Amino acid sequence: MKYLKILTLAIIITSTSVGAESFVYITDQVDIPVRSEKVFGDNIVRSLPSGTELSILQATEDGWTRVQYEKTVGWIVSRYLTNNQPARILLKQLTTKNNANKLLITKYLVEKENLENQLSLLKQENTDLTIQNSKSQAEKAHIEQIYEDALKLEHENEKLMQQMLQLKTELQLAENNNQIEKDTSLRNWFMVGALVLFCGMIIGFILPNLMNRKRTHSNWRKL
Repeated sequence: MKYLKILTLAIIITSTSVGAESFVYITDQVDIPVRSEKVFGDNIVRSLPSGTELSILQATEDGWTRVQYEKTVGWIVSRYLTNNQPARILLKQLTTKNNANKLLITKYLVEKENLENQLSLLKQENTDLTIQNSKSQAEKAHIEQIYEDALKLEHENEKLMQQMLQLKTELQLAENNNQIEKDTSLRNWFMVGALVLFCGMIIGFILPNLMNRKRTHSNWRKL
């Protein structure tokens, strides 16, 4: 215990060289009184709980340290001061930090779940888009095939139209030739009929004359 007091006093004395900006803490024990003078008696200004941060104003070799807390200035026994935060305060800070970390972890877990849900939705959308793209490719190939078939049909239709025009032309020529042949046949028959009629007229005109001449000649012979 004596060595602990010496070590504590050495720490306090060393801290006095830092100046008024050095800080110490009430040790992890009961509330410690701040006294108006560095003597024990009825001179307590106020009591401070463990873990309270104090500014060092002065440290003496007789085991007292003059400190300031807010607007209160007084003396505290040096062995009740420490340069390190008490375990209770550290535990409280660690508990607070742990709770904050738990909340942060919970937040991250929720965000992770949301991101996983979004990822799942994106994967589903990607799958749907892939299927839609496959369908679109199939429809595109089908449309291209229909277009090619339409071009082939159009080409064949043009060939059929040309063949039909050619057949119409040939049919018209055949009809013209047939009409010419009919006209020629009628003309020939007309000429034949005319010739027959002409021959009949000649025969009808000449034959009676011949008959009359034969009769006249016969009559002359009888006489």
